Amino acid sequence: MSGGSPVRAAVILPWDREDRASAARAAEARLTEAANLAAAIGLVVVHSAILPLRAVRPSTLLGPGQIELVAQAIAGQSVTVIIVDSALSPVQQRNLERAWGCKVIDRTGLILDIFGERAATREGALQVELAHLEYQRSRLVRSWTHLERQRGGFGFLGGPGETQIEADRRLIGERIVRLKRDLDQVRRTRGLHRAARRRVPFPVVALVGYTNAGKSTLFNAMTGAAVEARDQVFATLDPTMRALRLASGRRVILSDTVGFISELPTELVAAFRATLEEVAEAEIILHIRDAAHPDTLAQRADVLAVLAGMAADGMLEADWQRRVIEVENKADLLADSVPPRAGAIRVSAITGAGIADLEVAIDRRITAGMEEAEYALPPEDGARIAWLYQHGEVIGRTDGEGAIRLRVRLLPADRARFEKGP
Repeated sequence: MSGGSPVRAAVILPWDREDRASAARAAEARLTEAANLAAAIGLVVVHSAILPLRAVRPSTLLGPGQIELVAQAIAGQSVTVIIVDSALSPVQQRNLERAWGCKVIDRTGLILDIFGERAATREGALQVELAHLEYQRSRLVRSWTHLERQRGGFGFLGGPGETQIEADRRLIGERIVRLKRDLDQVRRTRGLHRAARRRVPFPVVALVGYTNAGKSTLFNAMTGAAVEARDQVFATLDPTMRALRLASGRRVILSDTVGFISELPTELVAAFRATLEEVAEAEIILHIRDAAHPDTLAQRADVLAVLAGMAADGMLEADWQRRVIEVENKADLLADSVPPRAGAIRVSAITGAGIADLEVAIDRRITAGMEEAEYALPPEDGARIAWLYQHGEVIGRTDGEGAIRLRVRLLPADRARFEKGP
């Protein structure tokens, strides 16, 4: 956060032990993640607690005794905002604010605020603002401070000097319509860029993974790029593309993407569709995992659930798993006695260990996905012959009278494009 003294915050995790989704993630790990999310936008967490949910109360989510415990814990600590790491209804949010006498935001509001600070490109900013307004439309929140831009994010946290105005539903609705129109234009532009990349004979390899799994660090190590890579959640929000030459000489385009997180707000999943399209277009998906994280298996499940959701929405084909290579990052933090998951490639983006093996695996996967075809072309058709050499791997050639016969391996999309003709 910019300017002034740091905002002091408390983080509360309502924990439903009967919830099977919650059971997949240890309470302590989830609380630590929530505190890290708060720290990502400069909040100083002075109190955190796990509160078991015996019954969900429609008016406050928490029981009166738990609400009083939190009030006692934050007394005298100058807490400005309390983050409830759960989904709150507008009524629950309002009642908790009254009970605690400070701003209350839920998990969705917190993640949206982080995204609001981090989006660097026009596309990212449009996507985040749309997600924010879709969320804000259902909130009984008095500030619409992102119009003033006195700080990064979208002003869920409130603060001195920020104008408090009633969010007008009609204005929000009109702004949403304009944002969707602008985003459609951005997506058309991205579509043109992808079409241009298809004319370049480089397969796309997309890096996906849980936030802070080390995707950007690995991206930099593989490409020599200088993408921002911090030990921080959501350091990357906008996709970055770089060319990479593998040891075999084959060139690919590496794409670094936004990190996933458990219970990603549905507003963000929809708003970031254009960003996720980079994953849908990729020939290979590298699933980067922080193998040293105590919650790594639950994080793995979260990422796979998002990809499965993309497939259910028609963004990925049904057999998307065949494109995935699992990469266990941060090997330098693991004991040698810990074996990698079957089929996974273990690397360290920091030391460079295993990266050569990963590049070999990428090469093999691309080759396995290619189709073999044979074409007879007249010698004067130099443009199409050159196209096959550029876009495929010529594995046989016979120069005969009146025709040149080429046996070539091509990616399915390139084969279809060639056979369709100009």
